[in-house]
Amino acid sequence: MFMNAAEREQPPSSARTTELRSPFARLNDLLTPFQPGKSAINCAVGEPQHPVPPFTAPVMARHIAEFNRYPMNKGTERFRRSVTSWLARRFDLPRPLDPETEVLVLNGTREGLFLAALAASRNAAPRQGRPAILLPNPCYGAYSAGASASHCDTVYLPTTAKTGFLPDLDAIEPALFARTVAFYLASPANPQGSVASADYLRKLIALARSHGFVVFSDECYSEIYFGEKPAGMLEVAGPDYANAIVFNSLSKRSNLPGLRVGFCAGDPNFLARFLEYRNNSAPQVPMPNQEVAAAALDDETHVIENRKLYAQKFDLADQIVGDRYGYRRPAGGFFLWLDVSAQGGSVRAAERLWREAGVRVLPGEYASYTTADGFNPGRNYIRVAMVHDNATTAEALHRLVAVLG
Repeated sequence: MFMNAAEREQPPSSARTTELRSPFARLNDLLTPFQPGKSAINCAVGEPQHPVPPFTAPVMARHIAEFNRYPMNKGTERFRRSVTSWLARRFDLPRPLDPETEVLVLNGTREGLFLAALAASRNAAPRQGRPAILLPNPCYGAYSAGASASHCDTVYLPTTAKTGFLPDLDAIEPALFARTVAFYLASPANPQGSVASADYLRKLIALARSHGFVVFSDECYSEIYFGEKPAGMLEVAGPDYANAIVFNSLSKRSNLPGLRVGFCAGDPNFLARFLEYRNNSAPQVPMPNQEVAAAALDDETHVIENRKLYAQKFDLADQIVGDRYGYRRPAGGFFLWLDVSAQGGSVRAAERLWREAGVRVLPGEYASYTTADGFNPGRNYIRVAMVHDNATTAEALHRLVAVLG
C-alpha cells in the first residue's frame, strides 16, 4: 500500500521552492555556464515544429475584425459545437455532449488545468481531513502549481516502470481518497507516453464517485499514438459525465501551440461553477482564434498526416537508439523517456549532452518532484522531445548515442 500520506506529500519548503520553479528555468541554470559542444539542437521543449494547417491564415483573415470585441468566457457557439462534434467522432461516447453546458473554451489547457484545482478545492463537499489533490509524478507543472495555489495537500503518486508509468490505484489508501478533491491524470502521459486502458479509467471514475472527487483527465496527446486509439475518460464516465472533466487543445493535435486555444468538457455541474470562477479570473480567448480552432477540429486530414510524421521519427529512434537506455516505442505522445542511471543520472547526462554534443534535453529530475522521503521517480531519466524534422531528429539521436554510449 502507499506510504502514509504525509510521507508522500509536499517536499520540505526549501526543496519545494526549487521544484515549483519551471523545469526549463532550472535547465537554463544548469546549462548556461557551458557552451554547446556542437551546433545546438533543442530537444527539451515539447513544442511541435510541424507546419501549421494550411487553412489557418485564411480563416484568421476572414475573422480579423472580431478582434475588436470582448469574447464570452464560455466560448463561441461555433467553437463549442465543433468541440462536441469532434468528441462524438473521436470517442465512443454514451451520448453527445451539450455544447451549452458541457464544454468551455480555454486559453490553452495550462490555465484551465491550473484554475481547475482552485475551483475543485472551493466547491468540494467537506472532506475527512485536510483536502488533498493527487497528481502523477512526474507531471506537467500546471498540475502542481494549481494544487499548491489551492492550499490543499499535494500528494505525488509515483509513476514508474513497475506501475506501468501510471499511478497505481490499488496502492492508494482509502483514507487518502476520502479527503481527495481532485485527481489529475495524463493519458497519453507526459513524459513517458503510457496510455491508460478503458478498464483503468473505469476504475478511476468509480473511485471518484465513491469518494466524491473530480478527475481532471489531461488528454492533450490523445491524437499522437502508434497503435490503437487511446481511450478517453468521457467514454467510461456514463451519460451524466459526473465527476469527469477532460482537457484537450490544438497545440499537439494541430501544431498550433501559439494559438493558445483548448477546451475542457464533461460534468456540467462542475463546469457551471468553474465558469463562474473563470468569469472573474481567466483570460478570454479571442474570437478569431476560436474560429481557427473550430476549423482545425472540423478537419482530420492534417491530423492523420501529423501522426505519420511522428511515426517516422519513432522509426528513427527504433533504428538509432535500439534497445539502449530501456527504450521502447511509447504508446502515445512524442517524447523519449530514457533510463540514464548507468550514465550518472538525469542531470549529469543532460549536462554531458549539451557540453559534448549540443543536444538540449530535459532532466527527468526536473520534470518530477522529490517527496519527503527523498524519492524522485525521474532522477534516472531524460526526456527527449521528438518535435524536429527527420534529419534534425536523426542527428540529435546519433549525437546522443555517441555521447552516452
